[in-house]
Amino acid sequence: MDYDPQELEARWRERWSETGRYEADPDADADDATFVTVPYPYPSGGMHIGHARTYTVPDVYARYRRQQGDNVLFPIAWHVTGTPIIGAVERLQKGEEKQLSVLKDTYNVSEDTLPELETPMGWARYFIEEHYKNGMQSLGLSIDWRREFTTNDERYSKFIEWQYRTLRERGRLEKGLHPVKFCTNEEQPVTTHDLLEGEEAEFQEYTLVRFGWERDGESVVVPMATLRPETVHGVTNAYIDPEATYVVAEVDGETWFVSEYASAKLEYQAHDVEILDTVEGSELVGQTVENPVTGDDVLVLPASFVDADNATGVVMSVPAHSPDDYVALQEAKADTDYLESFGIDPEDVEDIEPIPILDIDSEDDDYGEIPAQSIVENRGIESSDDPALEKATKDLYNKEFHAGHLKEFYGEYAGELVEKARDDFKADGVESGQFDVMQEFSEEVVCRCGGDVVVAEQDTWFLSYDDEDWKQIAHDVADGLDAIPDNTRDEYHHTIDWLNGWPCIRNYGLGTRLPWDDQFVIEPLSDSTIYMAYYTIAHRLQEIPTEELTQDFFDTLFYGPEAVDDAPEKALELREEWDYWYPVDYRFSANDLITNHLTFYQFHHGELFDEAQWPQGIVIMGMGLLEGEKMSSSKGHVVLPGEAIDEYGADTVRFFLLNSAEPWQDYDWRDDLVGSVSDQLERFWNRAQEIIADPGPEEQPELETVDRWLLSKLNDTIRDVTDAMDEAETRSASQAAFYNFEEDLRWYRRRTDLDREAAKWTLRQVLETRLRLLAPFIPFMTNELHEQLTGTPAEDAPWPDPDTEFDDETVELEERQVERLTEDVRDIIDVTDSDPETIRVYVAADWKHTVFETVVDQGDNVGAIMGQVMQNPDLREKGNAVNDLVQDLVSQTRGQDEDTLRAQLDLDEVELYERAADFLSREFDAEIEVFAEDADDIVDPADRASKAIPFRPAVHLE
Repeated sequence: MDYDPQELEARWRERWSETGRYEADPDADADDATFVTVPYPYPSGGMHIGHARTYTVPDVYARYRRQQGDNVLFPIAWHVTGTPIIGAVERLQKGEEKQLSVLKDTYNVSEDTLPELETPMGWARYFIEEHYKNGMQSLGLSIDWRREFTTNDERYSKFIEWQYRTLRERGRLEKGLHPVKFCTNEEQPVTTHDLLEGEEAEFQEYTLVRFGWERDGESVVVPMATLRPETVHGVTNAYIDPEATYVVAEVDGETWFVSEYASAKLEYQAHDVEILDTVEGSELVGQTVENPVTGDDVLVLPASFVDADNATGVVMSVPAHSPDDYVALQEAKADTDYLESFGIDPEDVEDIEPIPILDIDSEDDDYGEIPAQSIVENRGIESSDDPALEKATKDLYNKEFHAGHLKEFYGEYAGELVEKARDDFKADGVESGQFDVMQEFSEEVVCRCGGDVVVAEQDTWFLSYDDEDWKQIAHDVADGLDAIPDNTRDEYHHTIDWLNGWPCIRNYGLGTRLPWDDQFVIEPLSDSTIYMAYYTIAHRLQEIPTEELTQDFFDTLFYGPEAVDDAPEKALELREEWDYWYPVDYRFSANDLITNHLTFYQFHHGELFDEAQWPQGIVIMGMGLLEGEKMSSSKGHVVLPGEAIDEYGADTVRFFLLNSAEPWQDYDWRDDLVGSVSDQLERFWNRAQEIIADPGPEEQPELETVDRWLLSKLNDTIRDVTDAMDEAETRSASQAAFYNFEEDLRWYRRRTDLDREAAKWTLRQVLETRLRLLAPFIPFMTNELHEQLTGTPAEDAPWPDPDTEFDDETVELEERQVERLTEDVRDIIDVTDSDPETIRVYVAADWKHTVFETVVDQGDNVGAIMGQVMQNPDLREKGNAVNDLVQDLVSQTRGQDEDTLRAQLDLDEVELYERAADFLSREFDAEIEVFAEDADDIVDPADRASKAIPFRPAVHLE
């Protein structure tokens, strides 16, 4: 039977659908209940191959647990909350060329279908049905489709309303001014999921040093932003973009000079701002402003490198401690024509000298009296365009922060380390009125709608993740997790520690309205923290009228009849199903969600549920690449699962995605490698067909040693795969079950006569077991082959246990020796380019085995070994030969398992190689002769026997 993946897979998909194979209901007879989840997709676009891996990894684990006898729930739903879908629809309605290109060229949306996408839920439904759901079903994901919902469903909204009323009652929601990411286009807060660029951006609080300027007889504040307020004593000059637009504005009753964009940002940050005048930056060029701390006048120079959109658009220069500033000052001094064009006397600029403000503890010569000058000159940096300048600046900032001591003119802070003094120095400056503060991002942030995102102070409802008692609960949840990989536990704890209040509402968008103020919508990262609980009863809630889903209903459902005065009977019934499935055993999720969703998940579960319902495990997923580059839907740099499945088949797609890296590692989709996997699976199919056609006897015949060896290796493989699957190591598991065991099979096929009845029986046992081991990974092929072989699909057969009857370390050691000898002979033939008629194998003399036993006893302590063997007079007579042998054996055995070495002591090498002589003769088409080194009848024309050491025989070719 030829392998046709498309035909075979279509048949199994239909069969699973018709029988409801993966619909999971409570079952008292199951060994255990296992609940596996993965973040529900956000269908703002199509599903690509990176998503395919995200959802296939948990499917593998779900299938594995079913074969282990568990009743497994693996559900999915659709996250439509927020504005990205609305933004996408608006861009479509406007006919944006880029949006139309992505839809038509990347996701193959036909012209006739485009009108269906012109409403938010029309858009969502298209990508849910045509991409995600179709893709998941094509991949063979074992999902219980009865439980799907969207976060815009009425019943789901009732559940979220219950969650937020409960959190408010428990004091976990507060209202007040809070810094948020704010889209200036949509005029509302946004979070990570709403962003096109800057997902990793962090809030940074800049210190605004309030320089003073006399403008037409009026005092004006020229605030300059810095992350290093302690360097204010070292300011020598300032820079401004002469061509950018600036404003003179009244800010909280004072007159300020800032960039036009800065004035808008200040207003967003709860300042009262009124524009008085709009000017070019050139107005400030050549002016002097007063340092509020030192009282010194500093000259403002023109500079095109100043970003007027960053902070206030005016920057102070500290050339003694900023390599950037030092190089900029040298370039300004050199460009006299440019200075004169603004009426600046070049001599005034030439007179500017760096002012050192700290001393660095350092054992090297990189840092002199003027650290910035020293590092620039030592690293050969000659211009501001030199890419080495950025690293030099970071290196110096880091060094000064940890090892810089402030000079004597810092008064009470003199001699202190920067890292200890900075915050207090800043606080003093703010209190005295010399400093102010302003929030900025660590990088540019852009909303999915295309609008700029700024830091804004908003009067909003926020989740009080900064409550110490709530943080402690979240820490307790993290401590109880099976975190895979284990180092992610520290990342959860770190995130819990730094999280502050989280704004949880938006002005508009899809999703659930805030129950006590329906002008607001609960944002995407805040309505997706406990939806896993909703899965347990989602399909049953469809039977209940929406108006009956009250606060008392959900209190009863999750807390029991004692939680309310009159418990709804239906809620009590559903409580049994919730209690059967919860908690979530494993959640598979992306690494970048640790700092938000996955930690929020722990906060909310810890607060709303008892410890018995807290998450049990989280497995982290890495990022997908395509031909070495990051996948991007907006750039069309994606592979659609449907296209890959049409070309290669779902099993090939799955197996490549699962075998190319562990879940938490990044992987790279490469067409040539995927094609290779397809070829390998086809070979596996063809080999299986040969066994199915001639499976050998039903009853176990008498087995040869090599048969027992293969069955012993099969036991090892079962253990390896099981251990790996228990740790969600899908690559290690699939590698062991498929590729590693293929090596054993290749050796077995070389070693034995496959027409023997015992060989046929052995290969049948091996195939049946491997099909069960591989069933979670390539379910279509394995189910088909297992059913052909046994009458039962592989997924309906139990996970294999090792048959201890075939555990035989001695047999494995013997076969390893034969394989090693075969490789050694092959190497000698290749090196000598010979075609021997006779191959002589010499086994080490008995005295050498005695020394080997001593090495095993004493380990790699050469002195102890020699002390022991030299007590034997026969060995003592051999002198240097014993010493040389000990050195060789210590090198040979170092790092090997002691139990394995001791098992070798029982091997009879001569008898072993004599038994393998027929195989070796066939392998090399030569006569095989085996001798002990100290045998009386030895034939040793080339004097090779003396070279033999235990378990590394000497070889002579003739």
